[in-house]
Amino acid sequence: MTSEGPEADRRLSRRNFLSTAAGLLGGAGLLSWGSRLPGLAAGRARAVRAPSPHSPEAAPAHAMPAASPPTPAGHGLGAVGEVDVRRMGFDPSAYLTRFDWGRARPLGGGGSLREYQVVAYDREIEIAPGVFFPAWTFNGTVPGPTLRAREGDRLRIRFINAGTHPHTMHFHGIHTAEMDGVPGIGAGEVAPGRSTVYEFRAEPFGLHLYHCHAVPLKRHIHKGLYGVFIIDPAGGRPPARELVMVLNAFDTNFDGENEVYAVNTVAFHYMRHPIRVRRGELVRIYLVNMTEFDPINSIHIHANFFHVYRTGTRLRTDEFTDTIMLAQGERAILEMRFPYRGRYMFHAHVSEFTELGWMGFFEVTDDDL
Repeated sequence: MTSEGPEADRRLSRRNFLSTAAGLLGGAGLLSWGSRLPGLAAGRARAVRAPSPHSPEAAPAHAMPAASPPTPAGHGLGAVGEVDVRRMGFDPSAYLTRFDWGRARPLGGGGSLREYQVVAYDREIEIAPGVFFPAWTFNGTVPGPTLRAREGDRLRIRFINAGTHPHTMHFHGIHTAEMDGVPGIGAGEVAPGRSTVYEFRAEPFGLHLYHCHAVPLKRHIHKGLYGVFIIDPAGGRPPARELVMVLNAFDTNFDGENEVYAVNTVAFHYMRHPIRVRRGELVRIYLVNMTEFDPINSIHIHANFFHVYRTGTRLRTDEFTDTIMLAQGERAILEMRFPYRGRYMFHAHVSEFTELGWMGFFEVTDDDL
């Protein structure tokens, strides 16, 4: 049996794992995640170390915000311990506001050529304290970098496959068939050790995504090969505090059901490290659902309502609500202002997802950020 086979006799199922998390509701916390996943550490495949300069050691270390004080008794969800974000080279707090605009140079007639480099390689990541996952990554992280451009820019993405399986990059948007990143068309699947270039015009404006489209598709997406792709309208959007949130989940025992849920990969991260925003400022969330094995995911923000811009391709709001649902690949831009100070929960409005890691807090303050 492979290290990713369904070892039901040695590994906890999703339902059993949920029962171990039941103690969260009493405020006791999820004790020793790693010890409650028998066989996970021993049976998982070890990740292939990435080539320099893309190794986690070469990635810049981002300071972890100071841990927040214990949550009130009524919000006692959480996990004991901390994920080592320095070792991972991925801090979910820093990821919220990190945008890769590429290397830009002006084009004749207006607009810019933006060049990016994306490398796929295998890496072990930590998704909860003591819980590790053998991921396939773009540039060493799950999700991959948030690529950003302006409507009408020319984009050139050099894709290098340094992994152990064939991969592609498929971008949502409008482009020629040869640039679509699917098997059998254009460059097709890029073999390990090979590279290709995707080049197209950035259109339409909105919130998009990219992901590997090699087969089996569900495996390549679930293993972590996806990221956010933002095209700003030519006239821009109003200034705001902008945050990228990717809804994702992990099947740690490879039985076709997820055991750990998160926003931006690390379970309960924003519970322990609330997202700080200023009272009254415009907050814009770029929300993308990449959850595999579950037909829908959702977000609910407590004590507030938000304007929804489905796919972000129109500048007029679609609805005003406090909860939305998204299928895989669906996305929406959410805009809101918090009128009162305090700590406000956000989470999936599927209670099971919440209890397995998908929840956090906004910390609304009058202080400078």
